[in-house]
Amino acid sequence: MTDLPIKIAALYKFVALPDCETLRPEVHEFCAAHNIRGTLLLAPEGINGTVAGAPNDIDQLIAWLEDGNLFGGRLRGAEIKYSGAESQPFLRLKVRLKSEIVTLRAPEADPTKTAGTYVEPEDWNALIAEDDVVLIDTRNDYEVQLGTFDGAIDPATRTFTEFKDFVDTQLDPARDKKVAMFCTGGIRCEKASSYLRAHGFEQVFHLHGGILKYLETVPETESKWHGECFVFDERVGVKHGLEIGTATLCRACRQPLLPADKQRAEFIDGVQCHHCAGTDADKTRRAAERQRQIDIAAQQGLAHLGDAAASAAAARAKAKKKQRAADRKRNTVK
Repeated sequence: MTDLPIKIAALYKFVALPDCETLRPEVHEFCAAHNIRGTLLLAPEGINGTVAGAPNDIDQLIAWLEDGNLFGGRLRGAEIKYSGAESQPFLRLKVRLKSEIVTLRAPEADPTKTAGTYVEPEDWNALIAEDDVVLIDTRNDYEVQLGTFDGAIDPATRTFTEFKDFVDTQLDPARDKKVAMFCTGGIRCEKASSYLRAHGFEQVFHLHGGILKYLETVPETESKWHGECFVFDERVGVKHGLEIGTATLCRACRQPLLPADKQRAEFIDGVQCHHCAGTDADKTRRAAERQRQIDIAAQQGLAHLGDAAASAAAARAKAKKKQRAADRKRNTVK
């Protein structure tokens, strides 16, 4: 992994950043100057995101975030997980301001004050094997479909804010004495565990570093994980050892698809899959036109999406403007 040309860093930290609005431009400028793409979210409660670039550029970014003057050391000790890729998995760079770095809309959930107990990946199997442990996958339904742990409950949420309803209707602190939770990188669980603690649950555990750290740390022969772990970039899913999986995305509805899903009659590449076929005729037509434009761009060797496409379009516009000026100058001379 360390020899791959692209280094990916998934990071987060709950920490007071009341000045996040003034921080955003400088973070964007630093990432852009180092050709880093991906998404970073800044909020009064901290930082969250995944970015990718050349290994040296990512190392410089992390050092700057943790030890540079901008944050004044507030991001030291951030939870960071690294992986690699053969090519850039992000189309563009986004540095955004949010009210929360993971949206729950529950002020009582404050991981800087109260949270559950971290469980290291090597101790996770023993915990979830205990008979009195309620194991919960805190991710959204489309993520769970791609893979999960043995015996995990799927709350069937479409957004994290719906997790509150699941807790209120399906869990009981008097009955569910020990609750263990997991998510992709650990951030959701940290906030979810804080929410449970605030609502009377005493023994709350969450997987330190999330599924990604588990897949990186625990040998496949000992693993209780089945399937792939959904990630929010062009890799779509990763397997044990954080190797890129077999899943792809439906470009119309953004649902993850396994190879067998692409063999179904409803599947049309770039246009629809079995999840969205027949649900919105206008959306299907737009998807078909978008795919046609992508195919044309590919035939011409041009980028169609993301920052690369925007840069190429700007370069073409500049070249055309220069050519028009030259033509006008020649005509004037004549």
